Amino acid sequence: MRMVLSPTPIETPRKLRARARDGLELCLERHRPDSAPLNSLCLAHGFGQTRLAWARSAQLLAAQGYEVISADARGHGDSGRNAAGQRYDFQQFVDDVATVAGQATHPKPVWVGASMGGLLGLMASVEAASSPFSALVLVDITPRWSDDGVARILDFMRANPDGFASLDEAADAVVRYLPQRPRKSADRLRSLLREGDDGRLRWHWDPRLLAELDVEGGSWADALDDATRRLNVPTLLISGGRSDLVGDEQVEHFLSLAPHARHVRLPTATHMVVGDENDAFTDAVLDFLPTVGVPAGFSKDTAHPTDATRAAHRNGVSP
Repeated sequence: MRMVLSPTPIETPRKLRARARDGLELCLERHRPDSAPLNSLCLAHGFGQTRLAWARSAQLLAAQGYEVISADARGHGDSGRNAAGQRYDFQQFVDDVATVAGQATHPKPVWVGASMGGLLGLMASVEAASSPFSALVLVDITPRWSDDGVARILDFMRANPDGFASLDEAADAVVRYLPQRPRKSADRLRSLLREGDDGRLRWHWDPRLLAELDVEGGSWADALDDATRRLNVPTLLISGGRSDLVGDEQVEHFLSLAPHARHVRLPTATHMVVGDENDAFTDAVLDFLPTVGVPAGFSKDTAHPTDATRAAHRNGVSP
């Protein structure tokens, strides 16, 4: 495993705002090396998450010479919420993919999507005559998934509708949901919660999402299968060996529809692959991209990392 930070200087992450097609404001974050990168990556989180789920991977990928754009989906984190009377619809989220991808310096970034973020990239990749991406990485998501796994996610999201009296109460809820993870710090939890007028703390996402979207995905099945058959960009599926959403049956179904795709399983990861095995996940992405024509590196007339720098990146230790 080489997961380390390069001595190559990295710019301070920059917070951006972009307007979706319907005018809603999306919040994004850009990580990039000081030198102009050759390629861009867009990182799209899962349902109920935020761009912060990618914080470590974004830093590591930028250290390897990629521009990295991460975004809060509409109704999540610091992005806008649909106005009263404007129902949420998954097509809005698919349309937002073009807005996010359009913030990348390079015209065809790589789309790396976890769970919902992967499904959105999958659908967007075949809607246009030509894919907006140079490659697609799906993180523990396929066109079919285990109903039990989805039910567990939704049970967590539907619990505590009245919020929490304290950060400790919220931390207890997360520990019950993710017992394999260390208890979250107060600072980390604070970024995922909003304080209401009643003083209660609630998760950062709009509760209307659960009521207005087909979050169990029954209406998506045929469209996702069709999109997978039509995929014509290099594709990598990274699945968790302990995932309760994507198992052997789902992986085999996906590969039967997209035989050109590659698959990497991280044995100890659950559905929350990036959080469980972040370094192994990032390594899998870095191993895949150069083999499909998306190498790290820098544009002409800019500083190139030396062989010594690359060796330091491979052999050093990240914080």
